[in-house]
Amino acid sequence: MKKVVIKKNDSGQRLDKFLFKFFASIPASMVYKGIRKKRIKVNGKKSENGYMLREGDVLELYINDEFFETKKPSDDAFRDIVPDVRVVYEDENILLADKRAGVSVHEDETEGKNTLINHIKAYLYQKGEYNPDEENSFAPALCNRIDRNTAGIVIAAKNAAALRIINEKIRCREIEKYYLCLVKGHLKQKEGTLKSYMVKNETQNRVYVHDRPVEGGKTAVTKYRVIKENELTSLVEAELLTGRTHQIRAHFASIGHPLAGDGKYGTNEFNKKIGMKHQALYSYKLKFAFSDENELSYLNGKSFQVENVPFAD
Repeated sequence: MKKVVIKKNDSGQRLDKFLFKFFASIPASMVYKGIRKKRIKVNGKKSENGYMLREGDVLELYINDEFFETKKPSDDAFRDIVPDVRVVYEDENILLADKRAGVSVHEDETEGKNTLINHIKAYLYQKGEYNPDEENSFAPALCNRIDRNTAGIVIAAKNAAALRIINEKIRCREIEKYYLCLVKGHLKQKEGTLKSYMVKNETQNRVYVHDRPVEGGKTAVTKYRVIKENELTSLVEAELLTGRTHQIRAHFASIGHPLAGDGKYGTNEFNKKIGMKHQALYSYKLKFAFSDENELSYLNGKSFQVENVPFAD
């Protein structure tokens, strides 16, 4: 039998969800059977799958020893990284990081270690703000993600409460996200709203834009305004009112103004002409616009932005 004391970062989540995080690998059926058969108790008593854990709760786990290897090999990948994090803003709850183009936010088929989240973990670990050996189930986590070849602000939560709040505010569209992009040519309308229906093709990893509702299509809305025009391109600020895959890239390409450097939705001929290898897209500004009081209310009404966007000069 093993006892586990619920810490602050473990509280506020369902018992079954905590157990899935706590154990490196355990069949779901064993978790649910353990709860049902009182092999997993809370404060010495039988509990339910959906019991909401509170700080100080004590779990008694009558589970085979083989499942108590609680860490996955990837959990420690950050420990020998020399952190490289461009901090836009940081406090005790969140960190806004300016991700470089070409860096993956999480592990994927092309990168298993040198990711943004691992650099943030290494940064916080070396500052003494995060120690995985002292946590049961929580690790610093990203609240939003941007494409590998897109640069800009990504929000990281330093604790479980901040993670829940930010994730909820993103779902409720209470964090406004603004992008700068360089598009081909000059737009006739210097500001406006693009609305369409986007269908993602998983095999091709691209989306297709439709003017009318179609099967599998999701509404996509992007507000924009032209900031300045160059000979061959226009610098545009775009605000995401929805969060679809490749939304900005696909939207501007659909109206004949693909992003400079975009090999998927633009043309190689134009990209070579202007000498750009990555899409000119930068998540450069965030604004917090909360509708209620919460532990992060001190951020309400504040905006943060990257001042030096390479292609914006």
